[in-house]
Amino acid sequence: MHIAMPSRFRLSTTAARAALLGVFALVLAACSTLGAVGALLGNQVNFTQPQLQSSLDRNFPKEYDKLGGLVSLTLMNPRLSIPQGSNRLRMDFDVELGALGSDSSQARGRFALTSALRWDPNTRGLHLQDPAIESVDVPALGGMMNTTSRQLLNSWLADYARDEPVYRFDNSLLDRIGARRIGSTEIENGQVVVNLGN
Repeated sequence: MHIAMPSRFRLSTTAARAALLGVFALVLAACSTLGAVGALLGNQVNFTQPQLQSSLDRNFPKEYDKLGGLVSLTLMNPRLSIPQGSNRLRMDFDVELGALGSDSSQARGRFALTSALRWDPNTRGLHLQDPAIESVDVPALGGMMNTTSRQLLNSWLADYARDEPVYRFDNSLLDRIGARRIGSTEIENGQVVVNLGN
């Protein structure tokens, strides 16, 4: 036996489905926006590892010359991680070291650093704070770096932490923050948390 539904019920079901689809589309759009620029939750902006990694990928490789080009350093393939339970992030790089007058094969290897983060209003970005080199492995140098290479790496690290952000806030995120003051930056629960004030 077939029972015909009142047309009013059919209309409300169709309207409900349309409303649900609209809400779903808005949620998807919001998620894609948050994925690109960070999640603004109350008085915090949260960033995940993939967001920071995407920013780094756009800005490497980096080349750094010292002593008028006598010594060169190339940093490639940054790999950022936020270890669970740590208040510092970790960055691993592939590295090439070269010297004027040396043979064409450069010394290649890897190094890793850990660092906190800080907000810099001049670059509108998050910069390394108190970075520390954790490990260096350059097989051509016997696995370790010599004094000149280590000085070059430390010099690059100081310049990078001062001048270049790991992540730069875009205009969309700054518009959402509005007039609120950007305060301390913390690393907790596998995320970077930027605290906002009044």
